[in-house]
Parts: sequence; structure tokens; C-alpha cells
Amino acid sequence: MKYNFLKRATTSGFFLIISLFLFMLFMSSCNEAIEEEICSEVIWYLDADSDGLGDPNSSISSCDQPEGFVSNANDEDDSSQQNDEEPTNVLEAIIQFFAGVIDPDNLQNYENQPVPNYIQEDNTEGNLITDEGATLGRVLFYDKNLSIDNTVSCASCHKQEFAFGDDAQLSEGVNGVTGRHSMRLVNARFSDEERFFWDERANTLEEQTTLPIQDHVEMGFSGENGDPDINDLITKLDTLDYYQGLFTMAFGDSEITEERMQNAMAQFVRSIQSFDSRFDEGLAQVNNINQDFPNFTAVENQGKTLYMTAPNDGGAGCQTCHGAPEFDIDDDSDNNGVIGVAGDPNAIDLDVTRSPTLRDLFNSEGQLNGPLMHDGSFTSFEAVLAHYNDISVDPRNDNLDNRLRGGRGGNGQNLNLDDEEVEAIVAFVKTLSGSDVYTNEKWSDPFQD
Repeated sequence: MKYNFLKRATTSGFFLIISLFLFMLFMSSCNEAIEEEICSEVIWYLDADSDGLGDPNSSISSCDQPEGFVSNANDEDDSSQQNDEEPTNVLEAIIQFFAGVIDPDNLQNYENQPVPNYIQEDNTEGNLITDEGATLGRVLFYDKNLSIDNTVSCASCHKQEFAFGDDAQLSEGVNGVTGRHSMRLVNARFSDEERFFWDERANTLEEQTTLPIQDHVEMGFSGENGDPDINDLITKLDTLDYYQGLFTMAFGDSEITEERMQNAMAQFVRSIQSFDSRFDEGLAQVNNINQDFPNFTAVENQGKTLYMTAPNDGGAGCQTCHGAPEFDIDDDSDNNGVIGVAGDPNAIDLDVTRSPTLRDLFNSEGQLNGPLMHDGSFTSFEAVLAHYNDISVDPRNDNLDNRLRGGRGGNGQNLNLDDEEVEAIVAFVKTLSGSDVYTNEKWSDPFQD
């Protein structure tokens, strides 16, 4: 009996121990499953500066706490530190590609260039020049990738050595030649006139900058007749590493849009200025444009007087339409009597009412910066003055500026300038040219070796 009892007790105890072991094993598995389920929901935040506070914008999910991570998301400093590191990486592409030309940490001065206090006109309005934006604009301006076959850039038609104009009558595009002569861009900012192109079809300089890109003849991204469009260009530029850095530097992130391209290129063009001429030196000495300038010759002072004086007082009246000291075109001007179309003697062009500044019409050596007028039909400034000296009204021209109609009868202007007076005005206009704009590195081609 005793033996059997002990045997049964031992057997029962054994089964009890086994049962307890299995129960504990089961509970352990359940707990592990529960722990795994709970653990999968734990989010850990990067603690980049080891202050015990995590970056809310950098997190991972993990069962175990990873090294360098914490369970809270309270550290704004970590977030700013991470954001600061991204531009540094993307700017590296600029340093590598434009080595020795563009240094993101030491950009050229575009935004704080000195402007004489007598220059009052400015068409910037809402797109202030920044060093970063103008640097991006400079690259876009010179980059031939902005044309469909990588052969033409903005600078192909607007050359620094010609005050950002062209020495050719018409400029070469990807599919032929331009319809009008390429206008000089120097001092484009300093004008009351906000519209651009010879016919003023662009309401702003910003709008103007991408229209040649979207022209079938000029740069080819027209989006018509099988041409790629501006969105295809943006996709193309997005593959170029240096634009990731340039757009980030200028706008805070690398997104490329047409509006950003326009703003950057307009900033660069507006930065191109020329105020180191003999005219500026003379005006600074007397502070009165109607006085003789001590640094001028007698002929140059005579030309200045003729320029400033109205025709009915014996002058040429140039000031009426090309106002000093900016020498920009009056924004209410109509057609100037030149109505030809380059390459087509039977066509007429009545829509031209815009012109570039008369500054840097000549280079610093006194040579003309390319042909003149929208059709490039005049190859000397004497020819221009001969036109204004004796304007005959073409009956087809219903858009001639009233100031050129010659008063009563409207038969055309006749200034009665003699050869000596013509040469004096030419001599004066040559004093409006500087030298820095032709060679300054900040406006030069960043792709040159």
C-alpha cells in the first residue's frame, strides 16, 4: 500500500512538473509574441548630437533601441543639423564641375553692385538680385543644354564682347536665323519700360527669358510640330548634377521649374551694368548734365548739347526718346520710322517700339557693337542720325511716333543737322561706353576651360 501510494504520488508529481513546465513554456511564448507585437510599434528617433533628444524628421521602427537613437522626438536642433547637411552634399557637384570658376562659399557680387545715385529707373519689381540667383542665372544663360541639340545658348546671340548683343545682322538658332537683330542686354534693368523684345510682346524680363528657349528657330523647345516642350527641357536639366546644387543654393531645394529659371536668368541679366564711362566720370564732376564736362573735348560737349536740346531750339532732340542719364527708350514710344524686315525687302514690320539703351552702343575702343535697328540695316551711327535727320513718312506706317512726324502737316522730321553736328553727336554717344562690362568675370562664360 505504502509503495503503491508513493508510486502514484511520484507519478502525479512528475506529470504536475511536466504540466507546469509546459504551461510556463506556453506563457513565455505568449509573452514573447505580445512583446514582439508591442515592440513592432516602437519608433526610435535619431539623436545626432547625443543630447538625449531625438530628431522628429529622422526615425526608424525597431524591437531594440538602436545605437544613437532615442524614444522621444523633441530636438529641433537635430532636424536643422540634418537639413544643413543636404545642401553641402549637393553643392559638391558645383565645386567639382565649375572648379575655379564658381565657389558656393565665395560667390561673385551681383546683389550689392554700386549704382550711381543719379540712376533712378529700375524695372526689377519683385525679383531682387541675389548672388545665388544670379549665379544660377549665369549658368543657365551660357548653358547650351538649353537648346534641343546642345549647340545654342542665350549667350550665343548675346555676347559679352558686344555688350551682350550680336555682331551679326541676325543670330544663328538651331533651325535657322532669328527674325530680328539680337538686342544688347547691357543695363536692361535701368529703364521705366518693363516690357521686352523689340515689339514688347513680353510683359516682363522674367517672361522674356524663356521665350527664345521655346522658339522653334532659336532654341527649339517649342512643343509644336514634333518639338519637345519646356517640360522636356526641365527633365533634361534635372539629369545634370550641377543644377541640383545651383537650384538648392538659389531657392532652398533642387526643384526645377520654368518660373525659377525665369527669375534666375532675369536676375543675371539685370546684374549686367555699365557705369564706368567717361560720361559718368564727367557727370560726377559737375553734377549737372547741362554743363560742359571738364573731361570732355569741345566736340563731345557740343554733341552733348545737341543731344539734350529740342529740335525747335536747334538741337537733335535725342533726349526726348532716349532719356539721360539712363539713355533708355521712353516707354510711350511708337515706331521710329524703320519698318524693314531683314532678308525680305517686300515685308514691313510696324510693331517695333522698343530699343536697348544707348549706353555701350560702341565698345571702349570706339567700335560699334554690331549693326543697328531691329533689322540690323544700319552699320554706322552716322546712318542712324541720317535717318532721324530727314524722316519721310511711309504711307504704310500707321504706327509712327508723333514726335517724328515733323509737326504741322506730319510730313516727317527734318532736323537740318550738318556733318559737323552729326560727328559731334557721334563723339558724345561714344562717351557713354565703359570697359568693365566686356571683361568682368562675373558675367563671363562659366563653362570655359
